[in-house]
Amino acid sequence: MENSHISALSAKHAGLEARIKAETSRPMPDAILVASLKKQKLRLKEEMEAQH
Repeated sequence: MENSHISALSAKHAGLEARIKAETSRPMPDAILVASLKKQKLRLKEEMEAQH
């Protein structure tokens, strides 16, 4: 159970990273969206570290 939870968090983390890269590669990235995505990514990272 715990391993699948970490795997799910890792997948979400990778998805957020992809969304951040896609947004920042646009000609006029939405800074508020990028900041929000980065905060979500950080929360996921902290949760993954707490699981170990």
